[in-house]
Amino acid sequence: MNYWPLLGIAVVVAGFVARRNPALVVVIAGIVSGLAAKMGPADLLAVLGKSFVDNRNLLLVVLTLPVIGLLERHGLREHARKWIDGFRGLTLTRFLASYLALRQVLSMLGLLTVAGHAQTVRPLVAPMSEAAAERSVADLDTAQRERVRALAAATDNIGLFFGEDVFIALGAVLLIQGFYAQNGIALEPIAIALWALPTAIAAFVIHVVRVALFQRRLGRRKQDPAHAED
Repeated sequence: MNYWPLLGIAVVVAGFVARRNPALVVVIAGIVSGLAAKMGPADLLAVLGKSFVDNRNLLLVVLTLPVIGLLERHGLREHARKWIDGFRGLTLTRFLASYLALRQVLSMLGLLTVAGHAQTVRPLVAPMSEAAAERSVADLDTAQRERVRALAAATDNIGLFFGEDVFIALGAVLLIQGFYAQNGIALEPIAIALWALPTAIAAFVIHVVRVALFQRRLGRRKQDPAHAED
């Protein structure tokens, strides 16, 4: 067996460690692996072209960035904060719990890309979370503001990760089914999805408790400014 094509992995690792352009690193790694596998220039270009065509839909994500940037330039984040200010009873815990529930339900239905860090967290969820958190403490310091943003990002991750396994047509469920099948255990996708429900519920409860504890610490700091955050 020829192990030389694995040099492409080393190129990827070295390129990422050196913080080079990811796209350039991946292309160079592909060329290195192709040459190590003794592929001709024509065959190598054919493989690279086919890979590009097969994954061209991923390039649609690139279009999201300039659109979001243009919306933010015209005050999208500021409008999001003002919109949250109109809901007087909406706290950080209630807001993130609502978003987490929505993200999980949509993921369970297979709608994975309707939300995400680029589409919703940065332009909408993060500034809304900051506005909701400022009801617990009037002026967030830098560390608190970063923690709120991290909780907003984590909420999206948890909702997607634990919600998608409930969708029976998702690749992760089929991967689990295939793994068990290789070990002589026959499972239907619907059974795997149903067993994922308790985990999704537990993840929801645990994360909401984490957010509630953080909000409680913010409230104590508002009452006693000298109180250091845990």
